[in-house]
Amino acid sequence: MIRLDNIGSQHGQQILFVGASFALHKGEKAGLVGPNGSGKSTLFRYIMKEEQPDEGNVSVDRGVTLGYFRQDVGEMNDGSVLEQAMAGAGPVAEVAHELKELERKLGDPEFADQLDKLVERFGEVQSRFDELGGYTLETRAREVLAGLGFRDSVVDGPISALSGGWKMRVALARILLMRPDGMLLDEPTNHLDLESLIWLEGFLKQYEGALLMTCHDREFMNRVCSRTLEIDGGEVNSYSGNYDFYEQQRAIADTQAQATYERQQAMLKKELAFIERFKARASHAAQVQSRVKKLEKIERVEPPRRNVKVKFDFKPPPRSGEDVAKLAGVHKSWGDLTIYRDFDFLVRRRERWCVLGVNGAGKSTLLKLIAGSATADTGSVVVGQSIRLGYFAQHAMDLLDANKTVWQTLVDAFPRSTEGTLRTLAGCFGFPGDEAEKSVKVLSGGEKARLVLAVMLFDPPNFLVLDEPTNHLDLATKEMLIDALKDFEGTLLVVSHDRHFLSVLTNRVLELTPEGPHLYGGGYTEYVASTGKEAPGLHA
Repeated sequence: MIRLDNIGSQHGQQILFVGASFALHKGEKAGLVGPNGSGKSTLFRYIMKEEQPDEGNVSVDRGVTLGYFRQDVGEMNDGSVLEQAMAGAGPVAEVAHELKELERKLGDPEFADQLDKLVERFGEVQSRFDELGGYTLETRAREVLAGLGFRDSVVDGPISALSGGWKMRVALARILLMRPDGMLLDEPTNHLDLESLIWLEGFLKQYEGALLMTCHDREFMNRVCSRTLEIDGGEVNSYSGNYDFYEQQRAIADTQAQATYERQQAMLKKELAFIERFKARASHAAQVQSRVKKLEKIERVEPPRRNVKVKFDFKPPPRSGEDVAKLAGVHKSWGDLTIYRDFDFLVRRRERWCVLGVNGAGKSTLLKLIAGSATADTGSVVVGQSIRLGYFAQHAMDLLDANKTVWQTLVDAFPRSTEGTLRTLAGCFGFPGDEAEKSVKVLSGGEKARLVLAVMLFDPPNFLVLDEPTNHLDLATKEMLIDALKDFEGTLLVVSHDRHFLSVLTNRVLELTPEGPHLYGGGYTEYVASTGKEAPGLHA
């Protein structure tokens, strides 16, 4: 259905692809992986004919419709959320527009002389509209928007009132409504909460077309994709399994490649030592010449390319008191919406809480109350003695100085640290070498998040309050963050939609529901086992 044959391309000095090939067939669901800047989004643009490779061919079977979800949603300011979702639903939206225009003309006396022609065309367009499922379009649109977390009142409200993240959900709804033969999804889970993410997972499992997606959520990739395509050194390698299978196979291949390389290097060393030792002796001239010719014919094995995983040894935080944070009789409202009523909650030392709840349940509000960026209407919020609190939220990225570079930010934060230590820290958080000279003003959301986390964790507080810390982080950085927090000796309170992150790191769950808070003694994995559901608001 979609084929790339021997493509090659170069951006400036960077070679992106060299003889890369793959094919995607109907019904296949493939995850596309590779380091940042390896060309994942570029491949999507090739398939959509928005760009052309320097060499090779990109072909899509005739008649195949493609839907492309990207991070740039463009202009989306007119009409309601529902209208915008339906407007981008592909051919059915175009037919709906023509049908509406024909209805207008049929009721306009100015077009009375064209009545017969208009009626005939109206019948044709109406038939096509029905064939495309147009009469169920609004119902389907409302179902998809509900699945992506939109309340009814918002669906019928103006799209101009939405934030950028919610507009991204509308853009995603358009692609899902379109029901194309193939979908290209570039980071579809970035702006979704846990409930919406799980709904999308179910939708894509039932989707019968071809799917190619990039995603920084390994659990989502594992459940949706049965094939993994890896961009590595300009080539595209295919693995017939999900992300976990790919990781295992990649590790085996790396081990074998390293062993092959080392065997050849040992053999070459031995042969060269013989040549060097006996080259001046006439009695060994024939043997030396024979070995020189042998070496000239040997095809050298290249050292295996490795995505080096940088490990950083974070300092242990200072010990805190036993009671880390305590809420007693807290009442909190935002306008007419009551979030908490007589809410009690206690966080103790070394506990690792994850906070679950549907949209509007008060997850972020709880973190703000404890971090001191919001105050309770009544009741008390007390942070314990000897607590050094580190609070990560999206607004933390706005506090970065846009006029500094990444390197200046780290040096100014830790002026007594050695250059080597800070270079290692920068590399660990995705800013190796010259990348550390990037200006903060040009950083993406994910890069800013990495920089804030680097500053926060270098000299760690003993109480980390994290609101969606993994948003926009790539898989490698997520794994590094998980490894760092596994060994964290302080206390953790986190809101996250990343199930792998929650499963590995939490040992307590607070579920916020309309009936009140529910506490679970185990972590996220135990929560799923005991409730039979992966998120509040979903059926067990």
